[in-house]
Amino acid sequence: MPRPRIITDEQIVEAARAVFLEQGFSATTAEIARRAGISEGTLFKRFATKEDLFEEAVGLRDSAAWREELVVGTGDVRRNLERAALRFLDAAARIVPSLMLIFSRGHAPDHNPMLERLGNPIRRDADALAAYLRAEVALGRVRPIDTDVTALTLMGTLTHYVHRELMTPEAGREPLDAGRFVRSLLDVLWPGLEP
Repeated sequence: MPRPRIITDEQIVEAARAVFLEQGFSATTAEIARRAGISEGTLFKRFATKEDLFEEAVGLRDSAAWREELVVGTGDVRRNLERAALRFLDAAARIVPSLMLIFSRGHAPDHNPMLERLGNPIRRDADALAAYLRAEVALGRVRPIDTDVTALTLMGTLTHYVHRELMTPEAGREPLDAGRFVRSLLDVLWPGLEP
């Protein structure tokens, strides 16, 4: 009978998060294991790679959960887009500050294996949004449009909001409420999408 686990995966992830925030992606798995109070072998039994542990610690595994709002043929398309956009911004608010801190330390971006592994998540997000819009066009729930351009427009605007509000906030300026931003953005875009 195997020994019961003394430390949970969540405790390991918390230790990893603390180490990554202090040392960046260049933090060693030996230091993470030491901080968690386990052996490095145990660490790798729970998380196959340092990158897997990093994704879990920063919350990257859940970063595409906003796409769950884009169920073709269900609900109101505008409301689906609003909910998806709000979830995207909510995920960014949780993830971006940690990523900025972590990537400001450690390896230079051109030698950071985590950046290589991440690839281009905004492109994947835009492609997923374009696929949703294409399917809704085919159902007649969105008028015929260039879905790629529309998806890039929406994702570009959302990422600009993330940059402005989360990455480079202005001292003394009230942040723009995400709900107000998303509703107003769809007020502008929806007339061009409405069937």
